[in-house]
Amino acid sequence: MAAGPKARAATSKTGAKTKPRTERDIADHGVIGNLATVALVACDGAIDYMCWPNLDSPSIFAGVLDADKGGVFELSPQIDEPRVVQMYLPDTNVLLTRWMGSDASAEITDLMIDTDDAGEAPTRLVRRVTVTRGKATIRLRCAPRYDYARVVPSVAIKTGCAVFSGKGNPSLRLGGDVDFVKGEGEVTAIVTLRAGQSVTLMLDEAHEEPLDADAIGRLIDATIARWRAWAGQSTYKGRWRDAVTRSALVLKLLTSRRHGSIAAAGTFGLPEARGGIRNWDYRAAWIRDSSFSIYALMRLGYHNEAKDFYRWLGDRALHASKGGQLQVMYALDGGEIAPERTLGHLAGYGGAAPVRIGNDAVTQLQLDIYGELMDSIYLSNKYGEAISHDRWLGVCRVIDYVCRHWKEADAGIWEVRGPPRHHLHSRLMCWVAIDRAIRLASKRSLAAPFTRWIKVRNAIHDDIWCNFWNEKAGHFVEERGGKDLDAALLLMPLVRFVGATDPRWLATLDAIGTRLTDDGMVFRYKRDDGLPGKEGAFSACSFWYVECLARAGRMDEARMIFEKLLRYANHLHLYAEEFDQRAGLTGNFPQGFTHLALVSAAFYIDRELAGHGQRDWPA
Repeated sequence: MAAGPKARAATSKTGAKTKPRTERDIADHGVIGNLATVALVACDGAIDYMCWPNLDSPSIFAGVLDADKGGVFELSPQIDEPRVVQMYLPDTNVLLTRWMGSDASAEITDLMIDTDDAGEAPTRLVRRVTVTRGKATIRLRCAPRYDYARVVPSVAIKTGCAVFSGKGNPSLRLGGDVDFVKGEGEVTAIVTLRAGQSVTLMLDEAHEEPLDADAIGRLIDATIARWRAWAGQSTYKGRWRDAVTRSALVLKLLTSRRHGSIAAAGTFGLPEARGGIRNWDYRAAWIRDSSFSIYALMRLGYHNEAKDFYRWLGDRALHASKGGQLQVMYALDGGEIAPERTLGHLAGYGGAAPVRIGNDAVTQLQLDIYGELMDSIYLSNKYGEAISHDRWLGVCRVIDYVCRHWKEADAGIWEVRGPPRHHLHSRLMCWVAIDRAIRLASKRSLAAPFTRWIKVRNAIHDDIWCNFWNEKAGHFVEERGGKDLDAALLLMPLVRFVGATDPRWLATLDAIGTRLTDDGMVFRYKRDDGLPGKEGAFSACSFWYVECLARAGRMDEARMIFEKLLRYANHLHLYAEEFDQRAGLTGNFPQGFTHLALVSAAFYIDRELAGHGQRDWPA
């Protein structure tokens, strides 16, 4: 299990020491959710991150970004020198945290109720604490902070519950069989339990019908059964079932049941490095993640989720501008992303400030997104339902846009905030966009300007081979006329632009291994990107590298690095966006892109080890 949270003394403006605050490491968390929002649960029993009622709503708990101001919901069994173990109930997103001491033991079950197919059920956070041996005192503190910790709520104690209110914010009710004590914007409680005794707490909106402990217990059982039934649909039976199943459950948590979209990550503001300024808001659906999402979900047998996401993506093409241009990212409901703003009142994780919400990258030109969109639409049509006439017309507008604009410089996959460049990856994905559109039209006998599309596709192909191969360096390069490498080049064989054993590609793979890789962890690039500070190794790129090694026939090396990467996850098989130099987790958490790449690599290596040769799915 990851190292525990650290208590650090805060200092007031006068220099006097104040009450110690707890700073919790990113890796010391599990995640729970209900397909509307998620919450992070730390190993010490604190929920220090949650947005309410939806993933992209303002936060009510953000203690992971500011232990003093952010808000937190703490449950703490008072047991001397306990061993703390955190685990999921098998094949669920229900989290169990256990404190085991010499004279007593206790456990907290954390979950969000999920029993509704339509996505209309209220958000309900449930925490059940049980003493399993001896006698233990449990300390509770619930201190929500509305609107990204800009509003301290008023508190009212009522029979069996506490109610938090703030103008313009939802009134929240914390119910449970404890004696709540009112504080400034918070409630506390102390309860002593003996072996076999438990207390159930539920946080929901005050206007909802209150539920007794028996009713909550039935909802807990139903939620557990629902998660297990969903996990049981997986068709993956390979060597790394625990890691792949957990990745699938993470992707499901990041999925909006109401809209079918998938968020890039569960959080905002968790930085790529402590003390740095590379802190972004990932609570949105990136077009870029689409093809990987569709691929992984179909691979795992989750065709309904793949269909829902495909429909969401198809609607983006259908509603593209008249010129066929798409946004880089969308809100989970398909709407606009809010402009980027800073939350200057929050200290930031490990002092990494400013904390940002919204994302200005939405205004960038990123031409690669069209390839990801079309790859996912192509896969969905090949292995799922046929595209509608209206959506195909939308696709045609999008492809015509690519045909007109593929030569332009852009911000690229890594959303660099500097002058536009001519990126190989952007060219590559423009090629993918047109190639998949041609294939789809051919397979479905759809009307399309084949001659024009094929001509442009071939022109992009020639441009890449002529202008992005550096003869002197002996490998492909990230930028036209440049000499630097970029881990996004790892997608070249994965999208079937170049053969996985082509000599030029193998030379590029070797160069990436030499210059961008550190003990299996792959950095996106090693050049100046215009932002101060350093970033870590990019987790998804590390799994892409493993898959490229396997496709190149270097199975021993691929499997060894894959096993290392599996050990770099936290104690619950969860990954953030990046690894630091010690393979610690950094960046927003949990990160869907990483878990998608893990699933893809696991499938390919499994198949090769089973001796099924070079068959590639999907073709």
